[in-house]
Amino acid sequence: MSKSTRERTAHPSSNGLTAKSSAGADRRIFVMLGAPGAGKGTQADRLSKALGLPKISSGDLFREALRTESSLGRQVRQYMERGALVPDEVTLRVIGDRLAKPDTDVGAILDGFPRTRPQAEALDEMLAAKGSSVRGALYIEVDRDDLITRLAGRRVCTGPAQHVYHIIWNPPKREGICDFDGSPLEQRPDDQPETIRARLDKQLPPMYEVVDHYAERGALCAVRGDRPIDEVTQELLHAIAMADKRR
Repeated sequence: MSKSTRERTAHPSSNGLTAKSSAGADRRIFVMLGAPGAGKGTQADRLSKALGLPKISSGDLFREALRTESSLGRQVRQYMERGALVPDEVTLRVIGDRLAKPDTDVGAILDGFPRTRPQAEALDEMLAAKGSSVRGALYIEVDRDDLITRLAGRRVCTGPAQHVYHIIWNPPKREGICDFDGSPLEQRPDDQPETIRARLDKQLPPMYEVVDHYAERGALCAVRGDRPIDEVTQELLHAIAMADKRR
């Protein structure tokens, strides 16, 4: 376990929101944890297919909310259009509404949420109100220097699907061109090394607090992410099997 995992800082939670879901103790809820560039999105997609559980991405939910004219969608738009963070109260409503849908009765894989200890505590309360809990927090550990290398080498398709490549580990067949739709690839401004370092300085401390939150509850499953994708997937599936046996 990293040093940051052992450095625990408690934060109170005052949010008592609950999700309207009928699932209970058998519900398999897993959260993906990891720094930007750790590969949690890729692994969440793989685990979703392997386990038959829906992947719930907070980013996808926000983008979907922007396309709706619901009261909640208008609230999300109000913050995102001016570049502000969506507050926890609104974020929890978005997550709660998604977890209330029937396809999550068997469980779900959360990607991109929770990002802070108060959010993790609020999620615990939300699930506990329906007799459920986070079965496993799947933490993909990658050293800081490796994260910078990964992120600086990332290239993203400019087409609608936004396929992701890496100039070293997952290059396209034709340099600068997406294999799937032929769209040009780009390096996003926030993938420049100095921007990455500044972002990690801001994002890692709250993430470590979430890691500590689940470690304290015996729900943390940490795996090294500096190995081939298939190996990471297999270790995560093994960790999930162990978490299932503990229930």
